[in-house]
Amino acid sequence: MIVSGFTIVRNAVKFDYPVVESIRSVLPLVDEFIVLVGNSDDETRKCIEQIGSEKLRIFDSVWDDSLREGGRVLAVETDKAQALIRKDADWAIYIQADELLHQDDYSNIRQAMEFALAKPEIEGLLFDYTHFYGDYRFVADSRKWYRHEIRIIRPHVSIQSWKDAQGFRKHGRKLRVISAQARVFHYGWVKPPEKQQAKQQHFHKMWHDDTWMDKHIPKVEAFDYGQIDSVAFFAGTHPAVMQARVDAQHWKANIDPSLKKLSLKYRLLMGIERITGWRPGEYRNYKLQR
Repeated sequence: MIVSGFTIVRNAVKFDYPVVESIRSVLPLVDEFIVLVGNSDDETRKCIEQIGSEKLRIFDSVWDDSLREGGRVLAVETDKAQALIRKDADWAIYIQADELLHQDDYSNIRQAMEFALAKPEIEGLLFDYTHFYGDYRFVADSRKWYRHEIRIIRPHVSIQSWKDAQGFRKHGRKLRVISAQARVFHYGWVKPPEKQQAKQQHFHKMWHDDTWMDKHIPKVEAFDYGQIDSVAFFAGTHPAVMQARVDAQHWKANIDPSLKKLSLKYRLLMGIERITGWRPGEYRNYKLQR
């Protein structure tokens, strides 16, 4: 079984993406790892090179900044990266620059890939998400955060990145998947408040025009993490390759987990979910096979 990995990244240093840790969290599972580095204003490429793994294959790309609707440029770049993986790969692991896998899940991921290898009807593997918010102590736990997404696909079979690269589809239809019985740790909302605000001012330009930006993104120095509707304390362990970054945290988000800024409707829906595990009205960009 041959496994490739791939990711895209741009301005990782400037916006404090844990891309080095992200790549390192996938390397034990793959035979090669493709990194498509976008035109950056910092030393992103140098950071990737310093990982020093023989599995790495680094390429350069120029992002089309005119693609400002729905995050389309992210899907375009993701498809470019996927096209660079080796042609004999059986599986491709996609990871975003602020996502990590946990070493405790490696065995489950390998077993899932091996199980599905001879089952062509299975087109991808689905992962469970943990979304960190504010700092490394908290996870976002309201209905606004997606619980699952596809992060392993069969390459070179017309599967493409969907919309803003959150997931994948084939000719516009949802992929047939099984659970990888594994997690993705998402750290995109954990940065020093100044870095998070800078990211917001840049990142939303990939979805919206200048008028929307002026109306919705405040021109302030630091991001206000206190606006979150609901968080909980994180009780588990971070991926080992992330621990040094966690230990180096030098700020604390101004969040009180006991305060829930939720409507009555959301409180009822979250109560149903806690009791039954069912999330009414959940968006699913996949078809889970039993």
